[in-house]
Amino acid sequence: MADEDQIEGRNPVIEALRAGRAINVIYLARQSPSGSLRAVVSLAAENGVPVQTVDRERLDRMATTRAHQGVIALASPKQYADVDDLLELAAGRGEDPFLLLLDGIQDPQNLGSLLRTAEAAGVHGVVLPYRRSAGLTAAVGRASAGALEHVAVARVTNLSRTVEALKGKGLWIVAADQAGPSIYDRISLRGPIAVVIGGEGKGIGPNLRSHCDLVVRLPMRGRLSSLNAAVAGAILLYEVVRQRGPEVE
Repeated sequence: MADEDQIEGRNPVIEALRAGRAINVIYLARQSPSGSLRAVVSLAAENGVPVQTVDRERLDRMATTRAHQGVIALASPKQYADVDDLLELAAGRGEDPFLLLLDGIQDPQNLGSLLRTAEAAGVHGVVLPYRRSAGLTAAVGRASAGALEHVAVARVTNLSRTVEALKGKGLWIVAADQAGPSIYDRISLRGPIAVVIGGEGKGIGPNLRSHCDLVVRLPMRGRLSSLNAAVAGAILLYEVVRQRGPEVE
């Protein structure tokens, strides 16, 4: 249905249940549940979520990711947060804000991978633009291995204005771009910070780049001139984690 999110795959469905997502129904392939599928059934029972057993062919027809692993859930749409909610989350944890801003990430695999890394690195939230960005689809949830259920995501009309607002609240804005003048691990990434990663091919838009405090690059010693957006984002996010040290362990 148009007003429901479809969650596909064992880990994404399990994490949605663990996160308390409002799930309307779970469709399970007609087989004896074992392993992680048994965990799906158990968690569904704990949360009062109905489970319907159906033929695998029906799941194949429903699936959009081609990797449903015998389980598909229909859930209420994931609610987007406000950017201020992300800052309040950091304050509630007694931590300096740590945000990830994504400019033009249109590949669901890259967006899902970045959400997974953001959740693992302790990022307080991810900010996406309404335009030129993949939405929070089943493919994104599948690629995030369920991390989508545990990381707050905000959507904004204009990333440049959002950057200026964050700077006004004391955040340091660091963008990754191969034309950047500084090597990523030779600058301080401590304190309140937002990391900006650009999309596949075009990278960060020039207007947004001009609003960032600093642009850094990753050293490229091979023949290729750049890394996949999800890989570059993971490296930079974990450099923040490394520099913050025991405070985030």
